[in-house]
Amino acid sequence: MAQTFGATSATDEVLAGRDLSGKRILVTGVSAGLGIETARALVAHGSHVVGTARNLAKAEAATRWVQAASTGSGGLELVELNLASLASVRRCADNLLKRGEPFDVLITNAGVMACPFGLTEDGFELQFGTNHLGHFVLANRIASLLRGGSRVVALSSSGHRYSDVDLDDPHFERTPYEPFVAYGRSKTANILFAVELDRRLRERGTRATAVHPGVIKTELGRHLPGDALATFVERSNADLAARGKPPFALKTIPQGAATSVWAGVVAAADEVGGRYCENCHVTTRVTLDPIDPISEGVRPYALDLERAAALWAKSEELVGERF
Repeated sequence: MAQTFGATSATDEVLAGRDLSGKRILVTGVSAGLGIETARALVAHGSHVVGTARNLAKAEAATRWVQAASTGSGGLELVELNLASLASVRRCADNLLKRGEPFDVLITNAGVMACPFGLTEDGFELQFGTNHLGHFVLANRIASLLRGGSRVVALSSSGHRYSDVDLDDPHFERTPYEPFVAYGRSKTANILFAVELDRRLRERGTRATAVHPGVIKTELGRHLPGDALATFVERSNADLAARGKPPFALKTIPQGAATSVWAGVVAAADEVGGRYCENCHVTTRVTLDPIDPISEGVRPYALDLERAAALWAKSEELVGERF
């Protein structure tokens, strides 16, 4: 019987007893927080991780200890990738294609959250462009490197519940910009991307899934007020206490990265393919009803097959490529 994990499970618990020797795994955003921990855990269990970072010097300094944790064939190498520049994304993908070394897992971990309004190098709203479109082009360009039986794990968030994608005004040209609405759009896009990618690649044995890592204090929250997380926890716990429920606590970084590695190398492919996962299992609550910020649940618009296909077509139009 498969072992059951949950909200407090950490990466090493999820990977306990697993030998990942010979596995090649590409992880984006390996310069801080979840990206570093995801790489560390995978390397420590024998996999070779190719980690991407916008700032290689920062990533090299931040991941020196990851190499020290490697075992067997495990190791970490870093490559440059700026998801807010399609030129950088294409350059990175082309370099990986020239090397021709296949991957068993792609974890699209990098992202930005609730930042002030801005545009990528290509004129896309910054969160949608970075979190979705950059990864959309990267994953599709290197799809030929994904082995049969491989996985794509797209990091989304419960923040997808803030908003559906807006295919008519993706860059807030006619809509007043709100940081968390933009974040929600990008996180919904991450789920819809996984749904459509899974549909397209499953016949060749590659499955795609989306995951919510949980509420964690990392650099992702750099644009939030300094007391935002503490206030969130305080309010959540006051509400829980009023309902006679136990208090809520932020996840640790190893707990936050656990769902990514679980979905990538532990869970059964048919279990997670085309689905949304949190707390190291597939989310079963699909609803438009109110969901409090610390409870599980996914919005039906994020799993809608027609919506996923429409986003794919819009994304191809925006980036000027068909996949």
